Amino acid sequence: MSYSHVERAQVLAEALPYIQTYYGKTVVVKYGGNAMISEALRQAVISDIILLHLVGIRVVVVHGGGPEITDMLRKIGKTSRFVDGLRYTDEETMDIVQQVLCGKVNKNLVATLNRMGGKAIGLCGMDAGLFQAKMLDEKYGLVGEITQVDPRLVVDALEDGYIPVVSTVAQGVDADTAYNINADTAAAKLAVALGAEKLILLTDVRGLLRDPGDEGTLLRVVELSQVPGLIKDGVIQGGMIPKVDCCVEAVRSGVKRTHILDGRIPHSILIELLSDEGIGTMLL
Repeated sequence: MSYSHVERAQVLAEALPYIQTYYGKTVVVKYGGNAMISEALRQAVISDIILLHLVGIRVVVVHGGGPEITDMLRKIGKTSRFVDGLRYTDEETMDIVQQVLCGKVNKNLVATLNRMGGKAIGLCGMDAGLFQAKMLDEKYGLVGEITQVDPRLVVDALEDGYIPVVSTVAQGVDADTAYNINADTAAAKLAVALGAEKLILLTDVRGLLRDPGDEGTLLRVVELSQVPGLIKDGVIQGGMIPKVDCCVEAVRSGVKRTHILDGRIPHSILIELLSDEGIGTMLL
């Protein structure tokens, strides 16, 4: 037997206790960024999700689709506008958001999962009142704040052996409209409602770095009590603050562990969940 075969066997043996730990547990993966745009990374993420599913881990995928929304708006001659990092969503933009997220992005992702041997089903946040929301603030337009999550549809899909793939559009409770929902927030809220073991946010950064210019300063484990100090010291800043806030809220509300992973690294999900090494930042 060649050394490579021995290595492969060792990798599988190393994964076994993790598979046993997470068997039958729910893991919510927020999927977006470069991992969604690059075809090679897309294939790696999809294969990770299918493998987890096949070894008995209940995987729920929550996705955004910012680049695709921007592209579609550009095609109709509309310029994307952002306020405090959130896409300003007027009625015309909301129509595009709903078409792109609930239609093209969701169904393409479902088709890819099924084509590669998974058993996926696409769901929209408005299906069976999965996500209900009110307007976050008029300055953002039709951007919503989730007021309630009814996870029964997702639970039913999991019980039937499906990988639920959820788009982040919510049903309005304060007006007859749909709302655009931040995908990180939606994933965190759904993880809490499902009593998930883990929430994984795939991002375009290595994780939390003590020195943003040095990937060798990755903070592998962060306790919730450390977060305020890290924000004060500028370690957590900019767009990472709302991501960390989502993780903090999820853990405080019962999710066992949350992870911020670099979706640019092939098979980052498997490395983090099923190996001794881990490659991102875990908050607990």
